[in-house]
Amino acid sequence: MSHHSSTRILARRLTIATATAVTAVLLTAGPVAAHVEVESEKAQALAENVGISFDAESESSTAGITEIRVVLPEGIDPAGVTYGEGPKGWKFTAAADGYTVKGPAVKAGVNAEYSVVVKQLPDAKELAFKTLQSYSDGRTDRWIELDDSGENPAPVLKLKAAAPGAEAADSSPSPSASPTPSPTPSAEETTTAPSTSQAADTTKDDDSGLSAGAWTGIVAAILAVAAVVAFALRRRGGATQE
Repeated sequence: MSHHSSTRILARRLTIATATAVTAVLLTAGPVAAHVEVESEKAQALAENVGISFDAESESSTAGITEIRVVLPEGIDPAGVTYGEGPKGWKFTAAADGYTVKGPAVKAGVNAEYSVVVKQLPDAKELAFKTLQSYSDGRTDRWIELDDSGENPAPVLKLKAAAPGAEAADSSPSPSASPTPSPTPSAEETTTAPSTSQAADTTKDDDSGLSAGAWTGIVAAILAVAAVVAFALRRRGGATQE
């Protein structure tokens, strides 16, 4: 077999090996960890009597969600929040810095969906609702990170600019979004929500795209395959010259 033919075969093998490596990384990267979604049809600054829906995704196939604790963002008074709808048997309780909705465990693996009504939204561009999501086995998912690249992001509601002439109906001071939720789960109950395999380098943004960890794995796989093929080419070239 000629040197050129060998080179073409090795090039083909490089292409196949690279594609295989990339596919393997993509498959092992997995989806981003589950989280809490928030949405509203009246997501506008200073809007009044706004219904906000939450969808707390389940991360357990063996335990059901029993409680959701929310720390309200600055500008929303807990006294101005009322319960809308939720899982059967769940009840709403206001707190100094937010609220809790809880009740009988929903079926294992099923999301907990509920809604609240806010008297008036603040004049802001976005609102982060830090959330603690508890399960019937004592596990707690903490969706509290405000960094977009975090592995446990707090649900964020984007707001449109206030309508012309809209004003705040209540000028009383708003609670801080930072107080520690109460009651605070014990150390045994605050295990990080995503499993190790999910949390490792699988974070992506709200739109699309792989995490930095996934891209790093792809690049590393390609470089490793290229190094092996380059070594084989050098050895084959040396043998041909002899």
